[in-house]
Amino acid sequence: MKDQRKTEIKVGIIVIIAILIFLWILGWAKNFSLVSNEKLTTLVFKNVAGLEAGDNVTVNGVREGYVKEISVKGDDVFVTISLNKEVMLKKDASFSVAMLDVMGGKKIEVRPGTSNENFEYDKIHQGSFYADIPYVMSMVGNMQGDISESLKDIKVTLKSLNNYLTDEQLNKNIKSAVANFNKATEKLDLILSENRTAINQLITNSNTLAQDTKKLISENKDNISSSLENLKSVLQKTDTLLTTVNSFALQTTEKKNNFGKILYDKEFFDELNNSLKQVNDLTKLLIQQLKDKGIKVNAHLNIF
Repeated sequence: MKDQRKTEIKVGIIVIIAILIFLWILGWAKNFSLVSNEKLTTLVFKNVAGLEAGDNVTVNGVREGYVKEISVKGDDVFVTISLNKEVMLKKDASFSVAMLDVMGGKKIEVRPGTSNENFEYDKIHQGSFYADIPYVMSMVGNMQGDISESLKDIKVTLKSLNNYLTDEQLNKNIKSAVANFNKATEKLDLILSENRTAINQLITNSNTLAQDTKKLISENKDNISSSLENLKSVLQKTDTLLTTVNSFALQTTEKKNNFGKILYDKEFFDELNNSLKQVNDLTKLLIQQLKDKGIKVNAHLNIF
């Protein structure tokens, strides 16, 4: 009876230990703990690409938490994550959805940040999503029609280009152009060879002329400077003279000098015109008297 009792106690202890081990494994797999030692914060994403509750949260690649809850509100996805109490985040911490492995699992990768200010867990923080292999493959699948059309266009373009390049007349024209270019190059080389001495002499003469010009300018630098100063003085005097002439012309036009008063005085011109008419009439009278009987002059002389 005692042996049976001991056996039952052993079986019970083994069962309890097995249950505890099972609960521990289940808690580890589901991130469940009887002791509240977690830090909760909420993230918002535009796309989580298959992220599920219970997925890992890693800090610099080390597992430090799990995804506790996911909810969709409008165009945004809100994700609540649980972090171990040992994790220390800064204000500039960043969050992103990334691949867990090549098989396509998802996780949230956390960068702790380097700011001097502490992280605010009670606020909602913006997360980012980086395209992974499945997402890229999905995008490629959506673009399959466009890719097919682009390949068709490329095929047509290559076919047209091939027809263009295999055209016999085009090939003949290209060969002819290359041959003409070679002939022109040969002729140019021949001309340069035949006139090499003349070209060298021309270059030598140009150098000599440049040196002589430089020497001439250097030797006559003072004279050139003096001539330029004299020219500058003449130009200044000419400018002064022109200014004086312009001033005189303006005063004349505005009748501010005697010449202007005489030139633009209408009464003066009328009197001058009348005087000229009288002189003309007197001249005609004298000529007429000279032709007829001469000029009769009555003169009385008093002799003292």
